[in-house]
Amino acid sequence: MDKNHNNIDRRDFLKILGAGAVASIAAMSGCNPETENKTNATTTNEVPTDKMTYRTTRRTGDKISLLGYGCMRWQTKQTDDGKEEIDQESVNELVDYAIEHGVNYFDTAPVYGQGMSETATGIALKRHPRDRFFIATKMSNHRMVGLERKETFDAGVKMFKQSLKSLQVDYIDYYLLHNVGPNGMPALKSRFYDSGLLEWLLRLRDEGQIRNLGFSFHGDVEVFDYLLAQDISWDFVQIQLNFADWKNAEGWNINAEYLYNELAKRNIQSVVMEPLLGGRLSRLNTFAIEQLKKLRPEDSPAKWALRFAASHEQVLSVLSGMTYMEHLQENICSYSPLEPLNDVERKALEEIAKMIFESGFISCTECQYCMPCPYGLDIPGIFAHYNRCINDGNMPKEAGDPEYRRQRRAFLLGYDRSVPKLRQAAHCTSCGQCNPNCTQRIDIPAEMIRIDNFVENMKREA
Repeated sequence: MDKNHNNIDRRDFLKILGAGAVASIAAMSGCNPETENKTNATTTNEVPTDKMTYRTTRRTGDKISLLGYGCMRWQTKQTDDGKEEIDQESVNELVDYAIEHGVNYFDTAPVYGQGMSETATGIALKRHPRDRFFIATKMSNHRMVGLERKETFDAGVKMFKQSLKSLQVDYIDYYLLHNVGPNGMPALKSRFYDSGLLEWLLRLRDEGQIRNLGFSFHGDVEVFDYLLAQDISWDFVQIQLNFADWKNAEGWNINAEYLYNELAKRNIQSVVMEPLLGGRLSRLNTFAIEQLKKLRPEDSPAKWALRFAASHEQVLSVLSGMTYMEHLQENICSYSPLEPLNDVERKALEEIAKMIFESGFISCTECQYCMPCPYGLDIPGIFAHYNRCINDGNMPKEAGDPEYRRQRRAFLLGYDRSVPKLRQAAHCTSCGQCNPNCTQRIDIPAEMIRIDNFVENMKREA
């Protein structure tokens, strides 16, 4: 890639888009938006109840809402004895609203929400007729590598049965081999082939207890290619797809363009995870937002990212972890109905993606798989602050820079406010327990050392 091509300024950006195109494509979103400053989320006065876009699954003919509800990050609250639990009242309210407005695909897993997501999701959905929703959950045995074959099989069977119980259902609509790829072919073989679990899951699909079978992928492309080469009729595959990762995936992630096209060639539909890249694509810098506003003045960065993901025809559903009502409302509007991107809009996002690629972001999506840290670090919080400072133009560079003192102060004060001192990078012991669980393949201890050195150098310059 020609890195010089990515260092574009305002004039170059507008030349790429074309002045005539910028003037001619201003479009309205279809909802009355009120932008909320912190999140760029949109609350709406009128959210359509009957305009959701649906796509049909090939095996079972289900009409699936293009907006899928990712149930990883339900709101939590403190109990009287100081413990944390999912706020069930909030979950019920969000699920009710989602179903009322056309959302019918709910994606969870045994490990989501500190192991509480399936139960909370099941309680909320049980209050609705079974034909009003589709449940996706997973065999999350990626942390069981190293068990004997029979132990792996028995643990997988137990996990599946517990999912049925927690979700309060008799069958699973969409079941996935969870998080295949990060530890390569040996882990895949151990988890699903040597143990006999994949053969067992295929039998459950034949018997109807699983209606559609797929896998979710991160990491080693050899695993992805191997699974597609097998004589298995996969009903769907879940991949990370967004405009930043389309051609510029970082770390061990694979360009989404390759993953999507390989599935499309085989007529396998995609379910999209991380359309906002852990929220990063909803928090673009001022320059990027200005360019997008010239094309669609009413649309938030989040809506742009969601439209990109869904503009690919083989995408079945786009998952978004909507913790708050305003996020849910905005995302419903984004797909009620979907307005696919045109060529000029695609080009705009492609140029912004190149700028993001060159910016030095750490590719954390705040999925929490690295947590809890045995030494108490807030790993996602540390990365989130670092990325936020890049995004906001508060990343200190050289002491001679006129902006250095302001940026240094903003970085250090923000660090102490957003991450308690005992949970900061300085306390990392490089134990490495987090690394195998990172879906983005970040060398977390190495990044902690780098960030801590960066912080300490700034402190010494006081």
